[in-house]
Amino acid sequence: MDLLRSHLHKVRIPEPTNRIHKDECCVSFDTPRSDGGLYVDMSSFLGFGREHVEWNFEKTGNPVYLHIVQRRKPEPDEADRPLKKPTLLAIGVEGGFDDREPEYDVAYEIIILPDFISLPFPSVDLPEKVRLAVDKVILAESADRKQQLAAWVADKKNISAYAMDLQQLDNGVTVPPTGWKCSKCDKTENLWLNLTDGMILCGRKLWDGSGGNNHAIEHYEQTKYPLAVKLGTITADLEAADVFSYPEDDSVEDPLLAQHLSHFGIDFSSLQKTEMTTAERELDANTNYDWNRIQESGKDAELLFGPGYTGLANLGNSCYMASIMQVMFSTHPFILRYFEKQSLKAAFATAPADPTLDVNMQMTKLGHGLLSGKYSAPTKEGQEGIRPRMFKSVIAANHSEFSSMRQQDALDFFLHLIDRVEQANPGNHELNPCSGFKFIIEERVQCPSGKVSYNKRSDYILSLSIPLHEATNKEQLEAFNEKKAAMDLDGKELSNEEIVRPRVPLEACLASFSGPEEIPDFYSTALNSKTTATKTAGFNTFPDYLVLHMRKFVMEAGWVPKKLDVYIDVPDTIDISHMRSKGVQLGEELLPEGASGDNKAEPGPVASEDIVSQLASMGFNYLHCQKAAINTSNTGVEEAMNWLLSHMDDPDINDPISKDSRASEQSVDEASVQTLISFGFPEDVAIKALKASGGNIEKATDWIFSNPEASSSASADSSTSNVNADDAIPDGSGRYKLMAFVSHMGTSTHCGHYVAHVLKDGRWAIFNDSKVAASVDLPKDMGYLYFFQRISD
Repeated sequence: MDLLRSHLHKVRIPEPTNRIHKDECCVSFDTPRSDGGLYVDMSSFLGFGREHVEWNFEKTGNPVYLHIVQRRKPEPDEADRPLKKPTLLAIGVEGGFDDREPEYDVAYEIIILPDFISLPFPSVDLPEKVRLAVDKVILAESADRKQQLAAWVADKKNISAYAMDLQQLDNGVTVPPTGWKCSKCDKTENLWLNLTDGMILCGRKLWDGSGGNNHAIEHYEQTKYPLAVKLGTITADLEAADVFSYPEDDSVEDPLLAQHLSHFGIDFSSLQKTEMTTAERELDANTNYDWNRIQESGKDAELLFGPGYTGLANLGNSCYMASIMQVMFSTHPFILRYFEKQSLKAAFATAPADPTLDVNMQMTKLGHGLLSGKYSAPTKEGQEGIRPRMFKSVIAANHSEFSSMRQQDALDFFLHLIDRVEQANPGNHELNPCSGFKFIIEERVQCPSGKVSYNKRSDYILSLSIPLHEATNKEQLEAFNEKKAAMDLDGKELSNEEIVRPRVPLEACLASFSGPEEIPDFYSTALNSKTTATKTAGFNTFPDYLVLHMRKFVMEAGWVPKKLDVYIDVPDTIDISHMRSKGVQLGEELLPEGASGDNKAEPGPVASEDIVSQLASMGFNYLHCQKAAINTSNTGVEEAMNWLLSHMDDPDINDPISKDSRASEQSVDEASVQTLISFGFPEDVAIKALKASGGNIEKATDWIFSNPEASSSASADSSTSNVNADDAIPDGSGRYKLMAFVSHMGTSTHCGHYVAHVLKDGRWAIFNDSKVAASVDLPKDMGYLYFFQRISD
């Protein structure tokens, strides 16, 4: 006790805004349920496993920790109870999915390092400051839980239209701090306080019979008093309280909640949270699904365990992230950077004060979690897998979509991951594992004059259209279509076994990329007029790892997205050496850089063909794509798409492009420019950011921080090259072997499910969230992203 008292200055009492990591170690995937439990630093509130807590003591000198150990309660009938297959798509009801979490006993003690001296908790002998600090840590929402809720409730609650002028009756009602009960029944949980008359009534009856008896909503229907707050969710943090508006039929924000509560004598600052909010209940219900049981594969696959065979538990629509990370940590650059050449201790030593916010620390943590084999152990269901919540939080920071719990496009996440990893390793090619994916494409444009221009751009993926007319099973397709038409007339449906899908060779998709493509409205500086030019493309360099994206998602008439129901015949090895570009050839004459000297016509604004072609491949109108690129100063595909989506209804969207229209559309407010300059940004960068952000200062600021290269790059209007001469871009043979692919099931990239297949130790393995197994029937022809590794010369 004397030793503890001597360290009291190192103990902090957490504030409501502190992030408390009591669910998981910040440098490993140890939890309170792991051997050794979890140690929470009572100064920084970071959690550490038994193997890692001493590192923190060495780094910070913080000696006092709360040790949390959870042990699963035994279930006597567990072994004898048969596992019933669900017959209903429902949770927690007879015939539905079992949502019961195992129960755990929790034990606490105070530990003083470096000698791991143990003091019991709770204990009246402990100093009051320690008792208060530990109580607050135990009662607080963990940082992990807060992050889940923030992601689940992605859209901020709207302020209720009834809050500011809410009627409150002077009926003498005073609500006690405890002992609540429904005024019309015996319910003591799920109680709602009507903020007009102070009535305490139970909530809605849920589909499984739980919840309340509908008395709160019946009271609204009788009185039309609009707002109610859920008792048990009111704490000093009023923003977290659950307020519901019956006429708006939604959870809402009440800016005057403190005033409305005090009307009934409620001192919110002294109340403790005792019930889950509606969002928390919804979160729990949706993340307790066992997605692997929902997917009946019908294959008796051998489950795999050990180093490199660790599953990633689904955090709620996180399969897009899991599939990409399993592939990335099967490549040599990522294995070397974050596992073989980077220890957890070294990563922690160089991490900032809060390692949960450091990309390199969390990448190293994930790498060791997946590759060490420590967390890949058999359970009754297969394996639990690791939950990469800290990784998801840091990699998706400030990204509105990836930080949500909505399904995302695996391709978008792959490109976002590369951006974040490169930002975390600026200018250091040796520490950047993404350089092996980078390559240069050279585009050749020839106008009718015979003169040519060359443009180089770097990329990380090769996006391929799928030429359905190149299908190798055309006869079977014709017979199938005739049969389907006849059955449609008879009102009959085909079975899955009868469906015939086009089979397109990968070679045809590659040929569609390198083949000639017409460019309408191309301004020729040789002819001083617009014309139709021809573009071809090839590889200037071949990457160590080649990622092929199959454009299975296309736009139909009316901007309706459609997924192509097609098989791609992909060989185990490919040779694309013939796709290497040749550069300027002997006898070729380059297009002049500017207009001819007679000044009869001046070149209009030039759109980046790279941006235009990528947008056009998504199904957008070519002219619209050109306008989008021009009006965002060729800053990037994402900026151009945002502009395009917000200007599609412009009355002049189909008008021809002219230099005058650009000058008027691209003018920016001088006051906004000066505001950004006052923030310390260069004038040219400020102008570029405002153009890319529609003149919005806040968005322009975000754009600058999201595009750090903008301050040092040349004018983005140039269409000659976006390749940095200092980039370390690999090159070598054009021969590759297939090492992984990511498949998608569903009608859209924003719904459905992603699964990864990886070639490991000479055999294919399937990574389906937390399930890892040997592949029985490899669906190689159903891939969405294909990953090829160069075959050494």
